[in-house]
Amino acid sequence: MVKVLWNDQFVQEEDVKIGFEDRGYQFGDGIYEVIKIYNGDMFTAKEHIDRLYASADKIQLVIPYTKDVMHKMLHELIEMNELQDGQVYLQVTRGTSMRQHNFPVPAVESVLTAYTKETTRPHTQLENGVKACFVEDVRWLRCDIKSLNLLGNVLAKQEAVSKDCYEAVLHRGETITEGSSSNMYGIKDGVLYTHPVSNLMLNGITRQVILNCCEEVGLPVVEEAFTKAQALEMDEMIMSSTNAEVMPIISIDDKIIGTGKRGEWAEKLQLAFEKRIPTSVEA
Repeated sequence: MVKVLWNDQFVQEEDVKIGFEDRGYQFGDGIYEVIKIYNGDMFTAKEHIDRLYASADKIQLVIPYTKDVMHKMLHELIEMNELQDGQVYLQVTRGTSMRQHNFPVPAVESVLTAYTKETTRPHTQLENGVKACFVEDVRWLRCDIKSLNLLGNVLAKQEAVSKDCYEAVLHRGETITEGSSSNMYGIKDGVLYTHPVSNLMLNGITRQVILNCCEEVGLPVVEEAFTKAQALEMDEMIMSSTNAEVMPIISIDDKIIGTGKRGEWAEKLQLAFEKRIPTSVEA
């Protein structure tokens, strides 16, 4: 039977009871992470858990478990569900209290939930690339926090889906920030450009892995914002996320990027990324 993690207990899904006044439900007052599982192991688990606690600090949310205990509970959850390839989703809310905008006083106990999901790697898209479209970035100004406030992301992703696109390329004015659920990169004349870490974007864990991969394959990195016009003139565009890995973008708003196929640098970065995946997993 599939188990889920509810606070510090492993229970059946139907046994989880979340209060209707949970602040995550009413305010989006919480944080989350999605961790990829390859061959039964969490990929970059430390980095994801570190970011979870950093997000908690930024919104003054207390997680009542140490990082080591959190890691252990997630590992046990994966083992219980006998999951080999997929993901674990976890979130922490500020807990249940009478509805009011300010934090409850005294503080209430936060609520942790986590569950696993079986997924497969997107081999076809990784080889052939995907379509994207431009969407205005109308989200709040603390996109560096991986919070539950995702309505702006949801609307952007839905616009992309309605246009038969895989992802939305978000922009504030003319400046590219990131994707609706990904980071964005442009490659021009043998140099990779990506928006610098700031409050306007999330410093993705996969993004951090890719920047290390760039060093390995000899691709210089410039953490500098680029515009919509510059994006369309890139030799290659790629996006990254926990599930998308290193994903080539072959067109934006039906305008072909580069050759319209996966580029040389994208393929090199994919190979470098795959070296970091447990070797028993099919590359």
